[in-house]
Amino acid sequence: MARNNAGPLAGLKVIDLTHVMAGPVCTLLLADLGAEVIKIERPPEGDDSRHMAPPYIGEESAAYLIVNRHKRGIVLNLKHESGREALLRLLETADVLVENYRGGTLEKLGLGYEQLSERFPSLIWCSISGYGRTGPYADRPGFDLMAQAMSGIMSFTGEGPGRPPVKTGAPVADITAGILGALGVVAAVAHRQRTGEGQRVETSLFEAAITHTFWQSAICFATGTSPGPLGSAHPLDAPYQAFQTSDGWAVIGAANQANWLRFVRAIDRFDLADDPRFRNNVERMRHFDALIAAVSPELLKRSTQEWVALLDAAGVPVSPVLNVGEMHKDPQAIARGMIAEVEHSVLGRVKTLGNPLKFSKSSVELGRGAPVLGEHTREVLLDHGYDAAQIAALVAAGAIQCAEADDAQAVSR
Repeated sequence: MARNNAGPLAGLKVIDLTHVMAGPVCTLLLADLGAEVIKIERPPEGDDSRHMAPPYIGEESAAYLIVNRHKRGIVLNLKHESGREALLRLLETADVLVENYRGGTLEKLGLGYEQLSERFPSLIWCSISGYGRTGPYADRPGFDLMAQAMSGIMSFTGEGPGRPPVKTGAPVADITAGILGALGVVAAVAHRQRTGEGQRVETSLFEAAITHTFWQSAICFATGTSPGPLGSAHPLDAPYQAFQTSDGWAVIGAANQANWLRFVRAIDRFDLADDPRFRNNVERMRHFDALIAAVSPELLKRSTQEWVALLDAAGVPVSPVLNVGEMHKDPQAIARGMIAEVEHSVLGRVKTLGNPLKFSKSSVELGRGAPVLGEHTREVLLDHGYDAAQIAALVAAGAIQCAEADDAQAVSR
């Protein structure tokens, strides 16, 4: 049965026709905030992220598990008439549909927005695509790597001039598109509360990636020159980057004037404050190489933790450069609930990332773990008016797929 959640989106029913990353991130956020999310996968293999492995946890892909918690999972064959009919029955009581199919795919099945919006006028339809549903690239398949390349991100990410283009380590286009999709859904829900109207809201990996170019675009708009890679440095402020210490790396943000003066005092080089090359940020940026050459040897004199303690006490923004495993153990990440566990139906307790939103009045629940393939097919269809005989007939016809354990239980009954 549908779970009871007191989150701010409690009562919202979402049909999830998404796969891999951007779409599942969108529906993950909606689920964490209280929406009932029914994830629909295709037979026989399900979401592609189920096969993005190793690593596995048990027999489940770790990649699938981390972005599909808190959802009920069913398998419908949308190429089969009865599978499409089952989807339409779910949409009769749904508030939101989220999909990230390539343009034209759902239309060929008779399930496109224009084809269904008249039948479901209050339905909010969220589309996440590679490049958007209009424009010359509308029909291109979309991937995070291509979005980072096309947006300019890869032109200013990397160690420096003359080096190969580098994408960010995290799939920022995918993740940001998912976040923007969730924001769009919430905005469309607010519109529907005022007007009763559903609508289509869409974003793309390309547009999501472009939103990460604010500083670089500002520079290009103003100068006509496209900024290049600066390693960890900032294109507008200095010093604001990673520095090597005696035993590792620390990032230091001493860019504004107050922090700059605190910084040079803390490293016992207050003479740099009187150097005309470094007297303000404009001059520090003009003499950037000389600035880094002046302060870098000082940072090599102490360990990362020594500098973190010293600079933090002096009021200078500073942080160690942690690897992911170290971040998982960081007391701030733990205190903020960003390292969590959920209960998986097969694997037991599984570690996951927490939700970054906190509310003073509303709760955020991580709920159950990600579903095994077809785990809730029978349960969801029973909720929507099918009986056991009808479900058995749909399984036999190849219109739906149930989890193996669920099939075994049905036979024993």
